[in-house]
Amino acid sequence: MTTPAPPRELLALHGASVSFGAVDALRDANLRVHAGDVVAIVGANGSGKTTLLRLLHGVVAYSGRREVAAAAGVQAMVFQRPFLLRLSVWNNLRLALWLAHRHMPRQERGERAMQALRRVGLATLRDRPARSLSGGEQQRLALARGWAVRPDILFLDEPTANLDPSAKKEVESLLAGFAAEGMTLVMSTHNLGQAKRLATRVVYMDGGRIDTDLPTEAFFNTGAQGRADLFLKGRLTWAIDV
Repeated sequence: MTTPAPPRELLALHGASVSFGAVDALRDANLRVHAGDVVAIVGANGSGKTTLLRLLHGVVAYSGRREVAAAAGVQAMVFQRPFLLRLSVWNNLRLALWLAHRHMPRQERGERAMQALRRVGLATLRDRPARSLSGGEQQRLALARGWAVRPDILFLDEPTANLDPSAKKEVESLLAGFAAEGMTLVMSTHNLGQAKRLATRVVYMDGGRIDTDLPTEAFFNTGAQGRADLFLKGRLTWAIDV
């Protein structure tokens, strides 16, 4: 019997740390991201989730090593509060594609943009000012921009924070679809139910350190120890969103 090849490693951190002045936001992080992973980063407020996410994406200064494989050359990030330009929905999307793929023919960029808008259910709003959209619609537009550039890794910082239950469900459905297509996702979340539903791995952060990194089933059922176990049982100061 042929042994299946292990998944490709896209990104790795080796002893990576991030400081903001005298504050050590992230200390001695070691983490690997493989093709097809859906990684949920969880932990209390101030534990280092967003800092880890931004370090993985390469948008903060750090010490240690960050290794990016050639297969992870295209990356995108969806922030908790999407930044939208004072342009139409359509032009926000086309500009993102132009920045990511400047050598792509103009017609192809237009086709890709329309595919993305249809994918997130915003095609009928293409001419509306992007900043006039509802919170859920703005997040779907941000996801459309991320999906359209076909990233090797898509990073998401609290992708359903401040959304109503219906909008959360829509966003989760889109993310599940991206994952089913093989897109690699790394997201921070306060929503343990969301981590259960979407993630293949859970990384638990505590005090600026990666405390636990386990397959999702093991994390929630058998593997969480120490403070990670207390966290799951609600014995740390943190409100669990389900």
